[in-house]
Amino acid sequence: MLSTKASPLTRQKKWLQDYRFQIRVAEQGHVISIGDGIVRISGLPSAAIDDVVLFEDGSRALVFDLNTDNVGAIQLTDSGILTSGMSAQLAKVPLGIEVGDGLRGRVVDPLGKPLDGGDQIAPLSGHNPLQRKSPPITAREVVNRPLHTGIKIIDALVPIGRGQRQLIIGDEGLGRSSIAIDTVINQAGQAVECVYVLIGQKRSTVVNTIELLREYGALDYTTVVVAEASALPGLQYLAPYAGCAITEYWMSKGRDTLIVYDDLTTHAKTYRELSLLLRRPPGREAYPGDIFSVHAQLLERSTNLNDKQGGGSMTALPIVETNEGEIAAYIPTNLISITDGQIYLERSLFSAGFRPAIDISRSVSRIGGQAQHPRIKEEAGRMKLDYLQFLELEMFTRFGTHVEPRIQRVIDRGRLLRELLKQDRLSPLSLRQQLGWLIAFNAGLLDSLDSEDVQEVFTFLDERLEQSDLDLDTEVEVWQQNLRQWLKEEGITHSHEQETGIEGTSAATAEHQ
Repeated sequence: MLSTKASPLTRQKKWLQDYRFQIRVAEQGHVISIGDGIVRISGLPSAAIDDVVLFEDGSRALVFDLNTDNVGAIQLTDSGILTSGMSAQLAKVPLGIEVGDGLRGRVVDPLGKPLDGGDQIAPLSGHNPLQRKSPPITAREVVNRPLHTGIKIIDALVPIGRGQRQLIIGDEGLGRSSIAIDTVINQAGQAVECVYVLIGQKRSTVVNTIELLREYGALDYTTVVVAEASALPGLQYLAPYAGCAITEYWMSKGRDTLIVYDDLTTHAKTYRELSLLLRRPPGREAYPGDIFSVHAQLLERSTNLNDKQGGGSMTALPIVETNEGEIAAYIPTNLISITDGQIYLERSLFSAGFRPAIDISRSVSRIGGQAQHPRIKEEAGRMKLDYLQFLELEMFTRFGTHVEPRIQRVIDRGRLLRELLKQDRLSPLSLRQQLGWLIAFNAGLLDSLDSEDVQEVFTFLDERLEQSDLDLDTEVEVWQQNLRQWLKEEGITHSHEQETGIEGTSAATAEHQ
């Protein structure tokens, strides 16, 4: 083999010595038309879907539609000089992206080009295709390890496991992206590689997201894939696949990963736009008939691999937008049926000051409870069910219904729990902090608090926990003893103690009826 240190002249001589005259057959097509990110090409009879097309001006496109006399392709790069009549040929290689640890902490486009103005990305470890099959059932393992978001209401009532696909759904402006960013920030020190995909977002939103991740130190273990609103529609369509290909590299190496798709509503609209421009038959809400398959193929690549496959996992947090809370719209219902649960944000809760505005009655995790930390699961117990029952009881009191003291106590504790579940954005909690408030609430140590004092006392307990040696293995009695002592020193007393949850809610409901 010729040495890589040989001079250019030596390499050229070697190439000339080895050259042999032979007939070379290659297809060459011509551009028929170009516009709106779509290129029509004739003369490529062997073209297949997802083939890469190279043009004589150096730009590229991806075959997206096949007809009897021409092919439709979506532009990947735009030189600004591509016109009809220019030649085109197939690249004979699938579209992919360079992957490796060098992408950690970088901002790239869906083709792997750096966008952060930093140094050229160091040589990477491999080349992953953007489109590939999801792992078979035999390669998967049951989701059995928690992925902590640091958000009280999620980790206690709607937990997420590593390898789970949990949908974040709600109207615009309710904090969907804030939940995803908080989750990424909370992965510091958790050995989780994160990828954040921004699809069709305004540049100001992109910059704000990147700066938040950098400010809280999350960019050190996060790769941001960006296809902003001004990017070619083809790049916006490919952005989630590029992020998934990057994440799959780390998953294949046995690492735990987290990927955020922000958001798949914009992705669906982009796919609809491209399909309509290519004259594909429209279906419901003008979306093409295969929109369900497009998202299913993407999200099915998220899983928890078994030990034979390295034991890595990919947790997906797809974000979808609703219009006026319409959860039964086409794209939201599609994604709900694909994912393993959803976190639903409600505008009325947001307006009432309950943040994060998660509607527990519509939020569900079909897997996470199996992966929840044993101590958190033990303390959370029936809390979600009891909280929902409290909401029903509270509704009766709005009509001036007379309630017995025991029922009133249940309602008071439910209101206390609602205050405890409030949490500011960008302030994820550790497992110790979460276990501390759960034990304090279940033991009735906070029952005497007024709603306006809850957050102040919560901050006080966090400070004392930081100074203590309590951990997740400490007996619950020791936790209670320390919490009781701290609250006593602060001048907080409790009138009674409860064993677990909102005490007696089910029995009280039956008695009331």
